[in-house]
Amino acid sequence: MRFLSYIESDPAQPWGPPPPELFEAIGAFGVEAVAAGVVVDQGGLAAIETSPHIRISGGKLTITDGPFTEAKEVIGGYGMYEVRSVEEAIEWSRRFMQIHLDTWPGFEGTSVVRQVFGPDMEG
Repeated sequence: MRFLSYIESDPAQPWGPPPPELFEAIGAFGVEAVAAGVVVDQGGLAAIETSPHIRISGGKLTITDGPFTEAKEVIGGYGMYEVRSVEEAIEWSRRFMQIHLDTWPGFEGTSVVRQVFGPDMEG
């Protein structure tokens, strides 16, 4: 079973840039997850303010390149896990959030764990 885990946070929060300790801990976590054979992919995402938006509204498709000035929530990074159960995906995601709690004072966010379906996957 595959699960996508991503972190949502409010870009207006005053916790500042990610500290170097966060990246070091995430790197060690990634090495462990790869060694355990559960991580398919992981990474951070570029700023929402400069990311193109493709939208359907009112029966029309529009593309907007930005910059954008306001976002209520952003997805800052993701992990794709291949595990045996949703409980296992939750545990890996919980550990990833614990890294944020331990290394980034003041950070607030939510990790969302969603099962991924495809032609060769259970559903």
